[in-house]
Amino acid sequence: MRYKKLLVVLFIFSVLQLQSKEGMWIPLLLEKYNLAEMQEMGFELSAKDIYDINNASMKDAVVVFGGGCTGEMISDEGLLITNHHCGYRQIQSHSSIENDYLSNGFWAMSREEELPNPGLTVRFLEYMEDVTDEVLEGTEVFDTEGREEKIKDNTRKIEHKASERGKFFTQIKPLFYGNQYFIYVYKVYRDVRLVGAPPSAIGKFGGDTDNWMWPRHNGDFALYRVYSGKDNEPSAYSPDNVPYKPKKYFPISLEGVKPGDFTMVLGNPGSTMQYVPSHEVDMIMNQRDPDRVAIRDKKLEIIKADMESNPLVRIQYSAKSASISNAWKKWQGEILGLQRLNAVEKKQAFEEEFRNWAIANETWESEYQPVFQNFDSLYVVYQDIVKASDYYSEIVLKGVELFDLASRFNNIISSIENRQTRIANAQILAAEKRVTSFYKDYNQPTDEKLFEALLPMLNNDLPPVHLPEYLPEIISKHDNGKLVRKVYRKSVLTDMKKLEALLKKGNHRELLKLRDDPMIKLYNRLNFHYEANIKPVLDNVNSRIRQNMKVYMAGIMQMKEGQPLYPDANLTLRVAYGKVEGYQPRDGVKYTHYTTLDGIMDKDNPEIYDYNVPQKLRDLYETADFGMYKTEEGYLPVCFLASNHTTGGNSGSPIVNGKGHLIGLNFDRVWESTMSDIMYDPDMSRNIAIDIRYALFIIDKFAGAGYLLEEMELVGIETEVVDSIH
Repeated sequence: MRYKKLLVVLFIFSVLQLQSKEGMWIPLLLEKYNLAEMQEMGFELSAKDIYDINNASMKDAVVVFGGGCTGEMISDEGLLITNHHCGYRQIQSHSSIENDYLSNGFWAMSREEELPNPGLTVRFLEYMEDVTDEVLEGTEVFDTEGREEKIKDNTRKIEHKASERGKFFTQIKPLFYGNQYFIYVYKVYRDVRLVGAPPSAIGKFGGDTDNWMWPRHNGDFALYRVYSGKDNEPSAYSPDNVPYKPKKYFPISLEGVKPGDFTMVLGNPGSTMQYVPSHEVDMIMNQRDPDRVAIRDKKLEIIKADMESNPLVRIQYSAKSASISNAWKKWQGEILGLQRLNAVEKKQAFEEEFRNWAIANETWESEYQPVFQNFDSLYVVYQDIVKASDYYSEIVLKGVELFDLASRFNNIISSIENRQTRIANAQILAAEKRVTSFYKDYNQPTDEKLFEALLPMLNNDLPPVHLPEYLPEIISKHDNGKLVRKVYRKSVLTDMKKLEALLKKGNHRELLKLRDDPMIKLYNRLNFHYEANIKPVLDNVNSRIRQNMKVYMAGIMQMKEGQPLYPDANLTLRVAYGKVEGYQPRDGVKYTHYTTLDGIMDKDNPEIYDYNVPQKLRDLYETADFGMYKTEEGYLPVCFLASNHTTGGNSGSPIVNGKGHLIGLNFDRVWESTMSDIMYDPDMSRNIAIDIRYALFIIDKFAGAGYLLEEMELVGIETEVVDSIH
């Protein structure tokens, strides 16, 4: 009996050890659910050091960077660090053939040289709060549709009040499929300037080939500075603005990492699906991911060929190609990971466990059996309609580029036809601005190839019910490039000057004539079919699945009562924690937890853009001029692995040690763990970080911008070494 009890204790302990690395936890609830475990693993601080609304804490040093990344403050003078790929579009926007900052990098050697980025914002979280009761107040008397409207109405009122007349940006987001609601209140800064970015051969070293892979040798970082008005409050860009004084910034550690060290990621993970039923996992693994990969195969084939043959196209399409490739490669890894884990079978086993629990609690027939019967029928419809939606999304919305302009003009025409003069005029002004930026990064021959390749995929892979009636006919009639010539050669959308003149004039009668433009007409028909026949069905099925998920999730929460559960990610502040460790992806292969500059030199290939190491970095390597950034063994660290649970949105997130000191920047996951958005695997799930020492080395030794280190707080080295850089 003693032996059996010991086995049980050891089993429970081992399960806790495995689970300790999984999860994206709400900072406000760390004291209740996670702190004891974190401290056992090596965290030396308190929960209030991470999140406190009354005193400066780590949450005050972390921002939502742009639309979907994380960044963090590293000085009391507004200096911010994030990933190179998070700021890639800004770096590209400042680049030209004459000043190719993508290839050569950019470093401001004074505040005056820092580059403004119109439209780029950073959001500081002021506080988060559970507002479930307020959001659900008065909803119990309504049916499902009325309840949703009441929730929206309550949400608007709560957000408006918390915004304090526009002083703050507020969001209420559902957790656990609407079983809980939190409000997030942000202060938004709109003057964010580029300070420094390494060349792509460092910041994007390995390119799409190495993306999602380990070993990794990517110096994926860039520096920005947040500016404010003289009162330290948000202000639109102005030469009179001053560097923002943050409430908190991260000290930077030069101690490095070793296996087993505690690590914590504080960031804004974007989206996960940990609790979906087996039906969803099966559909993702066997339909959605393969479909989207196949479409993006064709996009990348066309775009990369043109990028390789034309330096201007390489600049124009660098960010676009990276964006397309990122999910394309992730989905492939996700398929393999879900297959390896037998994810569908594991989900089905959990559902059987849930069923047995509900039967024992006498709630199966009355509450949960209808939910699973609904899942069975809903996913039959959803599988069909989401395939059509994925194709329209990948081809019409995010495939043929000229459809973007066609969409804008289609909206203008619609507003004019409906006599919405004010709206139409606002849309014309917005279109004027968009045309300039659109054509800067547009190559018509590339787009024509995309059009010619993608439109037949839409036509051939979807059943007729999901296509406008005329599409098969015009594709069959206009083969061998005839359709391209008919559409592109006759469309005003291919003539930037005519388009600009038309918009500047703003004559509604002349704009209405664009109804007959071949590209706008084609887009309109495709979009009309999607909006009328696909989107309503998709929205309805999605809504009904969410309603079922809310009931199912409530049951899971009841079943797991007393056990900590983390909600799916939703681009709000979360904490993930784990430790520094390598992994074994397959039999006979075991990866260490770190990479070095030696590995970069092993990959060096002047014939390949993404592996062409800058000559200055070669010189620093040859002379071993690594300064205080090298390890005791004498090598220069580049990246490391840890077992923190991360996803998209965590790009740029600070990785701190047990003392709260910055040791790295999260920028990726290993390919074998891309399924962790759906199912976490403690053996394979590893996040990839740039070692902060490599970033400092590039700033100091490579870029010669060591003056930036003077405003940072470096810890973990001798005082006289720190003094030597000031």
